[in-house]
Amino acid sequence: MMKGIYLLLISVNKKITVKVGALGTAIFDKGLYVYVGSAQRSLHKRIARHFKRDKRKFWHIDYLLSNDAAEILKVYVKEADKKEECRIAEKINATGIPIKGFGACDCECRSHLFKIGNLSFLRYLQVKELSQ
Repeated sequence: MMKGIYLLLISVNKKITVKVGALGTAIFDKGLYVYVGSAQRSLHKRIARHFKRDKRKFWHIDYLLSNDAAEILKVYVKEADKKEECRIAEKINATGIPIKGFGACDCECRSHLFKIGNLSFLRYLQVKELSQ
């Protein structure tokens, strides 16, 4: 799959404060988060990049994932166009707590990163777990 949507299930193991580029400072409470992203080319390369700690910070998610308290637990993927990224973010927004403006500077969404209590939202998204 060369292009598509991906979801990163992220554990933040303690409360942290992170400077997130132009977005400013964000506080992340301990818990589970899900990030919705897309890659219209080289989906697997984009996902592999997210696992690297030492990288140039380009996207909002790079700032969170460079913190030692944040760890990607699982990755879910779906072959789809970029518009699906926002549709999925809106669906998660119904049950998750949005981190205002995170990952959503090129769209109208409230956020593309959400604090979640459980994974129940996955049943409605038709995504599949990517094996590591």
